[in-house]
Amino acid sequence: MVKKVVLAGGTGFIGKYVQQQLEKRGYQVEIIARRAPAIKWNDHAGMVQALENAEMVINLAGKTVNCRYNEENKQEIIQSRLGTTKLLGDAIQACDSPPPLWINASTATIYRHAEDRPMTEADGEIGTGFSVDVATKWEKSFFRFSLKQTRQVALRTAIVLGPNGGVATPYKNLVMFGLGGSQGDGKQMFSWIHIEDLFQIILFLQEHEELEGVFNCSSPHPVPNYRLMQTLRSKLHRPLGLSAPAPLLELGAVFLQTETELILKSRWVLPERLQQAGYTFQYPTIGQAVDAIY
Repeated sequence: MVKKVVLAGGTGFIGKYVQQQLEKRGYQVEIIARRAPAIKWNDHAGMVQALENAEMVINLAGKTVNCRYNEENKQEIIQSRLGTTKLLGDAIQACDSPPPLWINASTATIYRHAEDRPMTEADGEIGTGFSVDVATKWEKSFFRFSLKQTRQVALRTAIVLGPNGGVATPYKNLVMFGLGGSQGDGKQMFSWIHIEDLFQIILFLQEHEELEGVFNCSSPHPVPNYRLMQTLRSKLHRPLGLSAPAPLLELGAVFLQTETELILKSRWVLPERLQQAGYTFQYPTIGQAVDAIY
């Protein structure tokens, strides 16, 4: 029998990488997305057929948060996560042989702005604001399903770093154009994960059948913003870089149609449950990740 994985919302930077790596390992990858040739979200029968006898389903669907938080975008951000999660859960419930593992994306931004201490799954404090509301509603919609034959894992993923996409390109551009100094006061913590570790964590969770629930998907060594920019400047041979104070970032965010929260929020997250379960990171430090990416 062909080994099969279903990848929902698998057309972005992370999805394409996961698909590529799974196919290298001999998996048939079925994609659910908004556009053909993928199985469309309104094709319930097609989703059920794809999910039957799959080894796992990975849901990465959701509109990018790299936009202005106006009412229209807010609704689309929420609906693109809650709606797709419900459609996927309904399809799994309709299967005769459902996948034994359902991994659903979540976000490390669910925790509060933290400059005083790191957040783990056990003692992390949930924050406030729109992004946190999205994350809490997303997880609630996911765990609302009670599936007897399918383990459920929510990955509270930090900022994903990798070649050829994600935030690696804009950060590189900032440094190359001489703007690679600290953002804001530079003290905000930057929690991140290399895309290969994200993929290996998926395989790790598939292999360890006792693991379920919420996992922080982030490197064990987050760094303050100023250290991140220092590391990038060193790697890209740009010893100097102009800093950007918060008011200037606010102005730039309006011009670029994004939000400063993506840069200024202090995400200090540790992957306690993964490490306790025995996962070993391939790229634990920002230096190792930057060397691999650039």
